[in-house]
Amino acid sequence: MRDKVVLECTVCKNRNYDTMKNKKNTTNRIELKKYCKFCKSHTLHKETR
Repeated sequence: MRDKVVLECTVCKNRNYDTMKNKKNTTNRIELKKYCKFCKSHTLHKETR
């Protein structure tokens, strides 16, 4: 049930993180505040498809 998803920075559009998500419980796209090493700050990261 758990699928691998990739998180993309909303500021610089780099794909920085891989994570797992349970698609049965979480049907929407994940949005997390994570550190982006390219922007050198904490930014919003969204799930890509």
